[in-house]
Amino acid sequence: MALPTFEPPVQPSPGTGRKTKFNLLKAEFGEGYTQVTRAGINHRRRELTLVWEVLIDDQAWAISDFLEQRGGDRAFYYTPPRESVPVKWTCEEFDDTVNNDGTRKIAATFVQSWTHEV
Repeated sequence: MALPTFEPPVQPSPGTGRKTKFNLLKAEFGEGYTQVTRAGINHRRRELTLVWEVLIDDQAWAISDFLEQRGGDRAFYYTPPRESVPVKWTCEEFDDTVNNDGTRKIAATFVQSWTHEV
């Protein structure tokens, strides 16, 4: 079965956080000498922090239902803001908060996935 594409009803609020982690193998020797090498062909992993500050219930449910259906372990495609190519992600956690005015706020962390799901 093909991976679904996450298409939120509205774009995330400005301020999307982007972080890149490199998985490296390091061997430290005496006198400060260190050898470093990449751990595998997919040693670079991106992480996105997305926030939707003001959502009506239908918008919030669309986002949270999609993420809950994926269960944290099943990947999906999503095209980050200001990019044009979809990337495979998982989302292990997100927060859903009711604002004082009755709108909702969702904050989610997407981690790039290198699984073989297609």
